[in-house]
Amino acid sequence: MNRILVTEKIAPEGVALLRERAAVDVQLELDRQALLASIGGYDALVVRSATKVNAELIAAGAQLRAIGRAGTGVDNIDVEAATRRGITVVNAPASNNVAVAELTIGLLLGLARRIPQAHASTAAGKWERNTFMGWEVRGKALGLIGLGRIGSEVARRARGMEMHVLAYDPVVSFDRAAQLGVEIVSLDELLAPGRMSFPSIVPLLDGTRNLFDSARLAQMKRGAYLINASRGGIVDEAALLASLASGQLGGAALDVFSEEPPKGSPLIDHPQVITTPHIGASSAEAQTHAGLDVAGGVLAALAGETPRYAVNAPFVAPEAWAVIAPYLALGRHMAALAMQLIQEPVRSYEIEYCASSPRSIHSRFGWQCCKGCSRPTAPSASRR
Repeated sequence: MNRILVTEKIAPEGVALLRERAAVDVQLELDRQALLASIGGYDALVVRSATKVNAELIAAGAQLRAIGRAGTGVDNIDVEAATRRGITVVNAPASNNVAVAELTIGLLLGLARRIPQAHASTAAGKWERNTFMGWEVRGKALGLIGLGRIGSEVARRARGMEMHVLAYDPVVSFDRAAQLGVEIVSLDELLAPGRMSFPSIVPLLDGTRNLFDSARLAQMKRGAYLINASRGGIVDEAALLASLASGQLGGAALDVFSEEPPKGSPLIDHPQVITTPHIGASSAEAQTHAGLDVAGGVLAALAGETPRYAVNAPFVAPEAWAVIAPYLALGRHMAALAMQLIQEPVRSYEIEYCASSPRSIHSRFGWQCCKGCSRPTAPSASRR
């Protein structure tokens, strides 16, 4: 039976699913040395964001065939090192779509109506009805950087509040945007003065790091509000502070920071900024979905299948699996043979084979078998 190590807390439903088909050890207090010493006995590792699955840990996992991240990113996993070892890496990118989208809308409304500031004032014993004049979001323009899974959910909710939604996403088709009621524009058009009041940022990629620097912020409509519920690092925080001080931005809402937790950041208690401690995925439903998705992906990888959310392998639809499975099995055997040939010199071969009709194909591995012969025709090679 496969052995799976879980080093961080995931939903009980995910652990239960893993235990249906594997022996599972949940060890949440392992230090680094203990993890390195024990990982060699496991076929799969399941983590969240705290465990650093680097090349050293991957090399120590001699039996590892799958690594699961119960969340959207794989920032803490060396995917390249895992791929070199033939280890499938899976995550749960769709698990928190709704949770992050709803938080984004909540931050948007909080900015428009100054809800946190009004609450703090009332909690302090004041009654300042005329101080917290806000905006209605109806009829305002929301700009989305990215129209993927989360961006699409944000767009649907914004359209429900009668907002005009613009989006910059170079890989999304105009037809897909039209289905969502979204106008696709270039990044410069999105940030053009007068186009939008609420830019919302979704993905962090190498090309989007520090995307919102002083120059980008200066392009925006004066008095606009910025929302980042995606990843820290997309917004230049020093430039954001300067834009707030100059009045270029009317306010900002940040669920993420370039350093987490932020230490001594003036953004934390800034009167024009709403801050939350990276709670985008912090809903009970999102955590359950993440646990189930990553558990299903790890089990699929251990079964030799291609998981739906494999980071370093293409997704194969179920209807196509029956057709290509024999070829994948053959490819794995050929790759294993190739690795053996590469790792040390070959001195001799022993090959066994027999002829066969193409009509007789072994159903499990795709090997051809001779009529009346009980042996498979798959070539077997050994080195001496």
